[in-house]
Amino acid sequence: MAAPSRDTAALRRRSALELAAVVGVALATWALASMLELHESLSAFFQRHEGWQADELAIALGVLAAGLALHALRRRHEAEQALAAEQRALADAARLAERNAELARGLIALQEAEREAIARELHDEMGQAGTALRIETALLRRALAAGDADGAGAAAARADLQAEALLRGVRALLQRLRPVHLDTLGLAASLQDLCDGWQARSGVDCRFHDRADAAAGLAPEVELVVYRVAQEALTNVMRHARARHASVLLAREGTTLALVVEDDGVGLPPEGQRRGLGLLGAGERAAALGGTLALHGAPGAGTRIVLTLPLRQDVARHVLETAS
Repeated sequence: MAAPSRDTAALRRRSALELAAVVGVALATWALASMLELHESLSAFFQRHEGWQADELAIALGVLAAGLALHALRRRHEAEQALAAEQRALADAARLAERNAELARGLIALQEAEREAIARELHDEMGQAGTALRIETALLRRALAAGDADGAGAAAARADLQAEALLRGVRALLQRLRPVHLDTLGLAASLQDLCDGWQARSGVDCRFHDRADAAAGLAPEVELVVYRVAQEALTNVMRHARARHASVLLAREGTTLALVVEDDGVGLPPEGQRRGLGLLGAGERAAALGGTLALHGAPGAGTRIVLTLPLRQDVARHVLETAS
């Protein structure tokens, strides 16, 4: 059992002091009454007013005193409970503040890492593609100046290939920053494209299942959270799982949407369900919409990531109207 807090201990000390003061006053009253023989005087007074039953007043006052004592004890117990509840609330608030601070630090670090990765990609891939394109256009100008039609044609063809590679790099970078397919193709097609592209890069089989058209009629903010969680989960599979198969399932039950990403890799470490910064941010995205993000797995048994989101009633109504 935990030791009492300082506030509770102070409350108990004050109660003990008040009780000691009451007992002291009672003893002093008894001593003074003995010296002045107050009982005999009061008895004579009550005897003269027997018609008013004044002699029974002492018993009523005794019952009143006992009731007040019980009331005071109950109030003390309630005050201790209120203090304990307040201290628990303060402790929870402190833990929440620490978690928010940790999350803020993690998200800042994640943002900086993403910026560094984008800068590196711009420098390494697009910078090289731009340099190669400039070289080919210079060769094209020289060939045209020299009247070398074949050389000019070859340089133009190579420049066209470099421009196409540069365009693919820009599109891939834009897809990382904002999934354009969500606006044009919808969530189901975007998740299928995500699985196909991930499979091509990782060499790991990836299957997407949209159970009963669960992706239909979702709000844009819900689509974005679902896509980002699936993206981060597959990224973790590629980095850590050493899996042979992965699956992405989107399902709906009533007004609850569920995204399940599973793999048959090495599973979670034995020390617990540790989340990387990416999944930590994904969990905060889910919490912002009233949902949850859970990790399940054991060493050697694969990993299962489950995102659940409550759907607004207007979204559910839109789905029904679309289906009808």
